[in-house]
Parts: sequence; C-alpha cells; structure tokens
Amino acid sequence: MTALNTVTWTSDWAWSLPLIAITVVIHVFGLGVITGEVSRFLNRNDDRRGFASMFALIMSVTVTLATILHGIEGAVWAAAYRLLGALPENKAAMLYSISAMTSYGNSNLNLPNEWHMMGALEALNGMLLFGLSTAFLFAMIQRVWPIGIRGRDRQP
Repeated sequence: MTALNTVTWTSDWAWSLPLIAITVVIHVFGLGVITGEVSRFLNRNDDRRGFASMFALIMSVTVTLATILHGIEGAVWAAAYRLLGALPENKAAMLYSISAMTSYGNSNLNLPNEWHMMGALEALNGMLLFGLSTAFLFAMIQRVWPIGIRGRDRQP
C-alpha cells in the first residue's frame, strides 16, 4: 500500500466514523422522541373501540417519522460529500447518500476513487440504522397491539 493510499484510507475512516456516530445518535434520539409521543398519545386515548384505526394511525405516523429520520441522516452524509467536494451538487449528493445508505446502489453517481471506502462505510451505517428502525418498529407493534387485545377482552 503506498503512502497516498494510506492517507486516502485514513481520510475515509476519519470522516466516516464520526458520521456513523452522529447519525446513530440522531436516530436513537429521534426514536426516543417518537416513543415518548406514542406513549403520551396512548395514555390520553383510552378508548379501545376504534383500535384498528388507532393502530393504523400510530404505525403510519411512526413509519413516516422513522423515514424522515433516515432522510435527515442521509442529508448529513450528503453535506459531508459536498464539503469534501466528492459530489458536484446537493441533489447528486443526496441521491448518492440515500442510494448508499439503502444499499440500492442503482444511481449513475460514483464517488471519486479516493472516497470509495467512505461510500461503503455509509452503506454499513445504513445497515445499522435500518436495524435500529426494524427493532424499533417491532417493539412499537409489541407495545401497541396488546392494548387492542385487552380492549377486546373487556368488551361484553
């Protein structure tokens, strides 16, 4: 490995590791806020008769907010690509970022050779974030669904 490759490799990691940490913190904080709001909503709404619509509403809003979180995190990476001059414009940076984060990889955009590892590390970050979202949505279903079951058990 040449000295130039070592510097490039180090730069990818030096930029990517803090971005991974920042986006995970944003994600966990955001999911915590969503959890708190769902809890407040459930505590205020004790009527179980319209459970199916309540469940659909809670899950729809939750999924939408989690998707917005992923978009914000993609924008963080896109801003880094723009700051580094790795991509020419905001739209391209955002498209590349979301494509990398989701492992979609079907855009015609490519990072310059010296930033290829950064794109791969963003894909790793996306797997971590989507894993957190999946666990969160599963936990949310486990939290909300039993409320409807208890409501049915109490009805005559």
